[in-house]
Amino acid sequence: MEYNHKSLEKKWQKFWADHETFKSADTHEKPKYYVLDMFPYPSGAGLHVGHPLGYIASDIFSRYKRLKGFNVLHPMGYDSFGLPAEQYAIQTGQHPAITTEANINRYREQLDNIGFSFDWSREVRTSEPSYYKWSQWIFMQLFNSWYNNDSDKAELIDTLISRFEKTGSERINAVSDDDVLTFTGAEWLAFDEEKQQRELLKYRIAYLRESTVNWCAALGTVLANDEVINGFSERGGHPVEQKKMMQWSMRITAYADRMLQGLELVDWPEPLVEMQRNWIGKSVGALVKFPVPQLETNIEVFTTRVDTIFGVSFVVLAPEHELVSKLTTADQQAAVTAYIDKTSKKSELDRMSDTKTVSGAFTGSYAKHPITGEDVAIWIADYVLASYGTGAVMAVPSGDQRDYLFAKHFDLPIIQISDSQQIEEEADPNKEGKYINSDFMNGLNYQEGVTAVIAKLEAIQLGKAKINYRMRDAIFGRQRYWGEPVPVYFKNGLPYLIKEEELPLLLPEVDKYLPTETGEPPLGRAENWKYEDQYEYELSTMPGWAGSSWYWFRYMDPQNAEAFASKEAVDYWKAVDLYIGGSEHATGHLLYSRFWNKFLKDLGFHNEEEPFKKLINQGMIQGRSNFVYRLLGDEGKATDTYVSYGLKDQYNTIPLHVDVNIVVNDVLNLEKFKASRPDYAAAEFILEDGKYVCGTEVEKMSKSKFNVVNPDDIIEAYGADTLRLYEMFLGPLEQAKPWNTNGIEGVYKFLKKVWRLFHDAEGNFNVSDVEPTKAEYKALHKIIKKAEDDIERFSFNTSVSAFMICVNELTDLKCNKRAILEQLVVVLQPYAPHISEELWSLLGKEAGSISYATYPTFIADYLVESEFAYPVSINGKMKMNLLLALDLDAKAVEEVVLSNEDVQRYMDGKALKKLIFVKGKIINIVV
Repeated sequence: MEYNHKSLEKKWQKFWADHETFKSADTHEKPKYYVLDMFPYPSGAGLHVGHPLGYIASDIFSRYKRLKGFNVLHPMGYDSFGLPAEQYAIQTGQHPAITTEANINRYREQLDNIGFSFDWSREVRTSEPSYYKWSQWIFMQLFNSWYNNDSDKAELIDTLISRFEKTGSERINAVSDDDVLTFTGAEWLAFDEEKQQRELLKYRIAYLRESTVNWCAALGTVLANDEVINGFSERGGHPVEQKKMMQWSMRITAYADRMLQGLELVDWPEPLVEMQRNWIGKSVGALVKFPVPQLETNIEVFTTRVDTIFGVSFVVLAPEHELVSKLTTADQQAAVTAYIDKTSKKSELDRMSDTKTVSGAFTGSYAKHPITGEDVAIWIADYVLASYGTGAVMAVPSGDQRDYLFAKHFDLPIIQISDSQQIEEEADPNKEGKYINSDFMNGLNYQEGVTAVIAKLEAIQLGKAKINYRMRDAIFGRQRYWGEPVPVYFKNGLPYLIKEEELPLLLPEVDKYLPTETGEPPLGRAENWKYEDQYEYELSTMPGWAGSSWYWFRYMDPQNAEAFASKEAVDYWKAVDLYIGGSEHATGHLLYSRFWNKFLKDLGFHNEEEPFKKLINQGMIQGRSNFVYRLLGDEGKATDTYVSYGLKDQYNTIPLHVDVNIVVNDVLNLEKFKASRPDYAAAEFILEDGKYVCGTEVEKMSKSKFNVVNPDDIIEAYGADTLRLYEMFLGPLEQAKPWNTNGIEGVYKFLKKVWRLFHDAEGNFNVSDVEPTKAEYKALHKIIKKAEDDIERFSFNTSVSAFMICVNELTDLKCNKRAILEQLVVVLQPYAPHISEELWSLLGKEAGSISYATYPTFIADYLVESEFAYPVSINGKMKMNLLLALDLDAKAVEEVVLSNEDVQRYMDGKALKKLIFVKGKIINIVV
């Protein structure tokens, strides 16, 4: 019987599905292990060979943990809300749910074909009402909570209301808006409902506020920063502008310090941890107020170098700053308006990354220096962001490079602040006498200077010490259709929650998936969609990250209609033990997930501070593009002739991408090429050695480069086990590597070799019960140890190499011993589960799947060498190898060596002068 991957793999995939082989128990006497993949958005293009890399790695680890005696939870689902389905709906009029369902079915087919051990009974889809009911429910908890700095956690808003009623705003230490009121308990009780609700909105973790957003008019929605590239939408390439809108936001900043501390608790790649640290961006400094007498207000700035305050020669506001319109004088109005319009075309990311361009506009107004009282010019510039800090900076050209370039460009004063050229960003706190231009700072060191300035500002009530974070509160609304409806209605312009028993709030039907003619989001098209037939619902939907910020909990208890997951389920599964996904989610999904996890912990729904204990970022599988070279004729006109790679430099040619699926080992299939496109039908070829050899280049896998490889094609030709082994064999999991189909044949041949170990030359199953030899045991226990160590280190590529070496050794030994092959197939099973199941069955294991066998125990004694083939030299020249027991002493070795006929022949009758013996190394005879 030959190895037939097609029938064999379908057989076992059906068996696993019919028997729910990988269904996880909700409780078990076994220890638990939770393996999770970042779940995919189901695009219409389906999977290419780069997508399953992380899934294969997590599946190997899941299968290995089952063999090691763990109750493994390894689920899969779909992040099925999103802009692509909505854009398709806009173009075709087809409901996004229909497209999404078709895409999910395609994904499921492909995932099943690869043989993953997912527990499909726990599948989740974020676009299903039974799922997004709980996304809405979590939003309601966020809306009904505030962050108490004293307890350092979120608490229900009722506790805040109770304190307001008793003692008013006194001693409330909360994360809140800056403009909160000061009132007594009696005054609070005297407030009408509207005033109370407006004040509570300033404390809620989910709240409404006017925010500067990336607005894309063509798509009719707000975009996240990572969806904007160089001022254009990533999807469609439409212009994006900065715009102020009333938006739902989340006070993720309340958790900033806990999120920094939590990074010490997890086993994550250091580059990813550093990205999160930088994104959170904790800064210790001071809040300084620059009075603006004509407006009877202050411009507040946050600075980490308050000691440089005497070097301030101007103040810069973000163009979106709320005071800009009031500060702009009539003669500066045109310049300021033009500059603001120009800035609105740039995204925040573009503004942050552009460190060379100097631009700005003078408002015409002045503020007062908080200590000297001198006039300080007020400018606007796009290098200051409204969403970072206070949206204003105090400019110190002698202490900051960007301020210096701005001052030089606009010929503004540069005030020396130290007795050196400038104060470095990290001042030496031990140096004395750095500061000048200040009587009370002269002679102080760096830290003393900071303390003195803050004390001065506090005394005149124009500043205080403050900790600031680079991270901003997260905008939570999208002006789209295909997303979770926000469970809110409006009364007198204020948001109220619907009742919990009314969840889920379902997406209404609309006639089109575009904004209304009056600019409302698509939900504004829904007819008679009002709460209690009178109150307007929120027309924005939740962002894509809502459903993915808690999904690992739902996998624990996916059918629960009474809670997002039962207390028993979360207490058992706790946190994710291993999480595998792309590094592109470092400052999006992973931050939001950690935030929601900590919030739900605060309210007592679980006990884990961090959701993902260990995280691995898999590298990208890049495409290996192929090229043909089209001959150019007179005046550079393209011809129908194509020149092989090795001859192209002899002609005038132009390279063209060619479909990699009609190229084998870089040799073009000429007939398939001519049939691939009408303009290739008349193609002629200049060949080398009778073949057309294509050029190659490693690029991103993309349809436009014709280098996308469909896993279905690989599985059809070579099988899923070959695909799994080959993807691991390409290189270390965390590194990027090019896909190269040229090497896959070798992996397929390896599996055939595995098959032949169990079969005789006629293809009959033939396994012996004879006791294995030492050499056979040695080969087996080397792979038991190697595979176990490699899997624990996630070094899957080196395991594949070790399997090949082991099988070659056993083949050379003509090993067909049951005691060896039974254990070998268990060790191989995580990598190549289909062939392993079949061989396990042929071995007579009728108890069920090999998935729940026991991983073999490594016995070190089998690797201890008892003999060694000593190289024997005569007068320093190597003559032969002599196999001797390693426990022989020098005297016994000499007797055995000198009695050997071949040794005597090489000595040629000469007398022995000396025998040099190094145990386990060499024997050298001197004659």
